Amino acid sequence: MSAEPELKMVEGQAAPVKKRGKGLLFAIVAVVLIVAGGGGAWWWMRRGATVEAAPKEPPLETRGLVKFEPFMVNLADEGGTRFLKATISLVVEDAATAKKLEESPVVVSRVRSDILELLTEQHAPTLVTPEGKEALKDAIKTRASHALEDKKVIDVLFSEFVVQF
Repeated sequence: MSAEPELKMVEGQAAPVKKRGKGLLFAIVAVVLIVAGGGGAWWWMRRGATVEAAPKEPPLETRGLVKFEPFMVNLADEGGTRFLKATISLVVEDAATAKKLEESPVVVSRVRSDILELLTEQHAPTLVTPEGKEALKDAIKTRASHALEDKKVIDVLFSEFVVQF
């Protein structure tokens, strides 16, 4: 006697459908794992590429400094009674670049003029906040880099920053 029940075919009925069972399940799981593994590998490789592609900053000791005479400007506040006095230096890639820039009066005057225009557009309440100073640094960096054409300004340093109320 067999443990399996006998299936009798009745006339007019179709044969019982075999269950696909574990074979189909294993195939689906394999496809999902392959797709997930490929996606993970793609993400990992792409993540590594962006980390390696970041430009390396020159060491602090080799950077150059372009110093400007102090700026004293009226701010754009109502009434025109507030002013800013700031001493600004630009950090560039190396000392040779800084020296070359300082020896060119036209370049220095052009950058100074652009910074001066930017400073006169500022408002005192904004400048006294850390966020306002950081935004001003970014704006000076952008304007100065544009004025210097092919030279990159790495940082902007304030050695004096006084807002009169």
